[in-house]
Amino acid sequence: MTLIAAMVIWGLNVTVVKQLTTSFDTSMLAALRMAVALAVLSGIMVWKRQIILSLDRKQMLTLIVCGVLMVYLNQLLFAEGLQRSTATNGALIMALSPLVSAVLAAIMFRERLSLQRLLGVALGFGGVSAVVLSHPGAGLSSASIGDLMLVAGVVSFAAGGALVQGLARSLHPLAISWAIYLVGTLMLVVQAAVRSPSLAFEVVFPGWWQWALILFSGVMATALSNLIWNRAIASIGVARTAVFLYWVPVFGVLFAAMLLDERLTTWHLVGFAAVMVGTFLGTRPSVPPSSNS
Repeated sequence: MTLIAAMVIWGLNVTVVKQLTTSFDTSMLAALRMAVALAVLSGIMVWKRQIILSLDRKQMLTLIVCGVLMVYLNQLLFAEGLQRSTATNGALIMALSPLVSAVLAAIMFRERLSLQRLLGVALGFGGVSAVVLSHPGAGLSSASIGDLMLVAGVVSFAAGGALVQGLARSLHPLAISWAIYLVGTLMLVVQAAVRSPSLAFEVVFPGWWQWALILFSGVMATALSNLIWNRAIASIGVARTAVFLYWVPVFGVLFAAMLLDERLTTWHLVGFAAVMVGTFLGTRPSVPPSSNS
């Protein structure tokens, strides 16, 4: 139930971030959301008395790479993509996450990619292509470029998640989450400070409602939900945990329709069906042939 609650929050977060892109520069938005998440994780670290005493060179390098992939690149691509695209498309593209996670885990841990899994990959990415083509005029419009950014964000997050599975054998999930967000947030803050045309009060604080959404996104959708995610990876593995992401596009599309009045097209439905079937095939364990003795 905890993982399902996190999926509901992630589905709503797509709509929340889409709304926030109208009030903040994307670099500033990503930096503020991650700074809030890091503050929450730091508080939990103190409360739980979790201290990272020592790290070897490999662990430190892996944490830095995870911070770049799962926070810095993922959040920039997520915000930039949603600014150009729609919350509906963002939610549907996130349905690729279990498929990408399973394929990357298979590659990184040297598992054989079966014909079933390869068929799932083809269907999944074919479905995303249908979503990209849902924009009027198709081609490489600003909206379709936004969709491609969202796909890249999914790949970035999944690659980091596969590395987390290795770290979880020796580090506490809370410590992993805190270190990853420390690295990624510092990079985002530096970029926001350099890229933002102004750091005036009205730029950082455009209104109470916007900051209420920032706090929801940073605390609930980022810090707490990702902590639940990393704990699940440590407990049952990245491939099994990723199956719960089936629910994110369902909730995401519902919230986008209810709160942003976004409409589903035939292309969306075709793409959604292909992604879901492809993800099912791509994440379902292959059944070995039975032997009759």
